[in-house]
Amino acid sequence: MKFPERVYTIEEVQKAKELIEKGYRHRLRVRGSPEFKHNVREALNLVKTAKHYDFLETYIKQIVEIEGLTQLREAEASIWANKYTVADPVEAASLFVQKAYQMKEYIESSLYYDKGEIRAVKKRIEFLETLRERSKSRAVKKRCEELLKSWTETTFP
Repeated sequence: MKFPERVYTIEEVQKAKELIEKGYRHRLRVRGSPEFKHNVREALNLVKTAKHYDFLETYIKQIVEIEGLTQLREAEASIWANKYTVADPVEAASLFVQKAYQMKEYIESSLYYDKGEIRAVKKRIEFLETLRERSKSRAVKKRCEELLKSWTETTFP
């Protein structure tokens, strides 16, 4: 079975869920300018360092450069991101994991519009903690610390 082109109708969501349950993984594609692709690859390497790449490939088909606001496009299983979003690889990596978690909840038909954002941010924080522990780079560890401090000061209970 082939993954649906769109993940929008009940049937398409159900088919995507069935495939994922059987172990389906996307071949994650990055579309955009050379600079955008380079920055996304840096972020994806951090996702791999934290051992979250399989999770990301499970739920996200592609990361696409856009001029507008960064967002998850559920119907396309895509993250639309602007160049500013991917300029900081640690922050971009944590955002990608957050969006993958939101896509997971979408496919599982969870009520992600209500408290889903809170759960997704908590997953982002967990990712930053994991990356901080697994990374050998002092700069990455320091950036994780800064972002964790920022998220814990501003997050919900």
